Amino acid sequence: MSHSFYFPYARKLWGVEPEAPAVTTAERRIANSSIPKILLKVARQIPGLKRSNTGGFYYPRKGYGQISEALRQAAESHHAEFVFGARVSRIDHDGRRVRAVHYDKDGRSVETAVDAAWSTLPISLLVKLMSPAAPPEVKAAADGIRFRGMILIYLVLEQEQFSEYDAHYFPEESIPMSRMSEPKNYSATQEPRGLTLLRAELPCDPGEENWSLSDEELGRRMCQWLATAGLPVKATVRRVVTRRLAHAYPVYDRGYASRFETMDRWLGNFDGLLTFGRQGLFAHDNTHHALAMAYAAADCLGPDGAFDSDSWALHRQEFEAHVVED
Repeated sequence: MSHSFYFPYARKLWGVEPEAPAVTTAERRIANSSIPKILLKVARQIPGLKRSNTGGFYYPRKGYGQISEALRQAAESHHAEFVFGARVSRIDHDGRRVRAVHYDKDGRSVETAVDAAWSTLPISLLVKLMSPAAPPEVKAAADGIRFRGMILIYLVLEQEQFSEYDAHYFPEESIPMSRMSEPKNYSATQEPRGLTLLRAELPCDPGEENWSLSDEELGRRMCQWLATAGLPVKATVRRVVTRRLAHAYPVYDRGYASRFETMDRWLGNFDGLLTFGRQGLFAHDNTHHALAMAYAAADCLGPDGAFDSDSWALHRQEFEAHVVED
């Protein structure tokens, strides 16, 4: 199993040799960490032993994006304001508290005075945005932390269904993409009729060859990789869309823990500043884990705006038990 799946998959997913990641990688990624647990999971899939709810889940009728839209609408109903298409450029502080957030949007720079700033930015980026700058040892920790990038490639095909499976995994290193899913197979509605979508996950860092390719070229390469795997695309490709994520996965190398702790400790000294979420806590988590973090943070905020740091510290301990569910 290790040589056929985990080792080549690690090289592809993390961009390093399988010996390089810390043991945390396995602890966060592999829920069934023993032979008995694996056998129990397999047994639960056998007809007659399989529970009625095994393998079932809810999927939004119009796709995963409905979750984000529902959360945004609910927040706006409570007078939250969203600014899209903006990039944070600087966070001002006085050594004790954050004072302002600067961001660029539509070619202009905007400064917003703040009493508090809650950030889900990559923690290393948050450190680099702080002004005045972080101490040298904190900056060095931020430079040493690493995220693995990813390109999402979407093929819109003119056919009812490409495969009966919701996801395919590709451990072999001859096929650069790590996983392909068909979102339509997650839903019971089978909509839209006559069309389906394939989504490939291509581990790739900025600066690598695939990162600079056009959508059309990436779409062609995806079709070639699928053909190599015995899954040829025979239908007409109506459209190719890509999304590039520079900070898709935290890389848990053997020195990451001390570097993360250095940044986390320094940022924790600022009143009103909170870093959380998948990237903010350098956590390889699922969406429901990230939502749990958000709910926990909100529960720590009192009616008077005071933040319960002791309660948040307890929640942080709970987050350490999160294990990725694929």
